[in-house]
Amino acid sequence: MKEHGLEAYRPKTVLFDMDGVLYDSMKFHAIAWNKAMAKYGIDMPEIEGYLYEGMRGVETIAIKCREQLGREISEDEAMEMYLEKSRIFHSMTKATIMPGVKELQKFMLSRGMQITVVTGSGQPPLLAGLARDFEGLIDADKIVSAKDVKQGKPAPDPYLLGMERMGSKPEETIVVENAPLGVQAGRAAGCFVIGVNTGPLPDSQLKDNGAHIVFHDLFEVKDALEHFLDSYTE
Repeated sequence: MKEHGLEAYRPKTVLFDMDGVLYDSMKFHAIAWNKAMAKYGIDMPEIEGYLYEGMRGVETIAIKCREQLGREISEDEAMEMYLEKSRIFHSMTKATIMPGVKELQKFMLSRGMQITVVTGSGQPPLLAGLARDFEGLIDADKIVSAKDVKQGKPAPDPYLLGMERMGSKPEETIVVENAPLGVQAGRAAGCFVIGVNTGPLPDSQLKDNGAHIVFHDLFEVKDALEHFLDSYTE
């Protein structure tokens, strides 16, 4: 409210990240990154999967190749490596829906907010599953994925596009993120950013990258948001 000079806060749109927020999937992504990159001679410890989360996969691969192989790689090379990472990810157990997320979304819808997803993933099976698993809760036609932007998180582009598709302004938009790069992107887009720390990183990784507030699960988010909206929207 202070940042945007608002007398009352009336959020219109909520943009959710996917992995680690909608699905308890980050542990599988971290393992897949580690195993896939090792096949190409690149060391990527599992913890780095959380640090790079939200960035387009081909961008992550380009950075790691630049750092460890000392060269720039082509888009085709990067895509080959990303497809291997995706293959390993899909060979593992299917990720479960994050506890509390549907209850939170139903509450948001009851308060007149519209919901969609802004993700660094571009894998068709994941996006198709997202629309199916959250039918009636998210606006699947307006999902923003890696294929929709040239610059992924931490650039603001994905969230700016999300707001454009939903017809909302930064001061009307809430971002729900679990990743440092996603938090940076949401703040750069001018949104109110809720950090949900569902992984192994310390809370400081979210706070220091710009999260306005940090919680540890989505039930906490619902309770706090309900209290806040009852107190500060009029």
